[in-house]
Amino acid sequence: MKTVSNCVEDILITQPYLEEALSRNIINYSALAVELTEPISKMLKKDVKPGAIMMALRRYNPPPTLGNSIKMKRVIQNLGDITVRSNLTDFTVKNSDTLIDNHAKILARINQENKLFYTFTRGIHESNIIISSSLKGFVHDNLKNETFLAVQDGLSAISINLPQDNSKIAGLYYHFFKRLAWEGIVLYEVLSTTNEFTILVEDEYVDKAFTAIKRVKS
Repeated sequence: MKTVSNCVEDILITQPYLEEALSRNIINYSALAVELTEPISKMLKKDVKPGAIMMALRRYNPPPTLGNSIKMKRVIQNLGDITVRSNLTDFTVKNSDTLIDNHAKILARINQENKLFYTFTRGIHESNIIISSSLKGFVHDNLKNETFLAVQDGLSAISINLPQDNSKIAGLYYHFFKRLAWEGIVLYEVLSTTNEFTILVEDEYVDKAFTAIKRVKS
């Protein structure tokens, strides 16, 4: 049988920022209990008093993967270098039978300039190329017969080297996204490989985003 505590847990799990605020004791329990009275009453199909909800809130313990687990602390402390690359352009192109062949020409040029920033992601319906803006014209020329869905200039990439066991840690990316969201930073793209995590932001956010990620690391 579902209880008030079960309902409180269900709500907080779907609202991690609210859960974080509770763990930091920066939310008024009484006001939140009043706010949750109606939804929890509907979930239990009976009237519930705010006092019972407030008691459940005070007793709530967040899952360890989102709290201060020893393993999570170790991984965050072992985060590697943070690298920033600016002057990037993001191309989103509709997938086609000719895209791979045309993309091969871009790769051949990139092989001649190994200091360029470049990523390529192929989705089900579209592909994404992020490249140094110095090659913007070259990419346009070689993909002129493709369908461009979006082109965005003025972007910067912030890359974080992750510890080798990061793929076994639940909630690691949550710590980055949580901090960036708290700071009001809009993410343009998110990229990752096994041991590297990259966010793409518009230039106006890059300093703020870099500071936010350093705070996660520290």
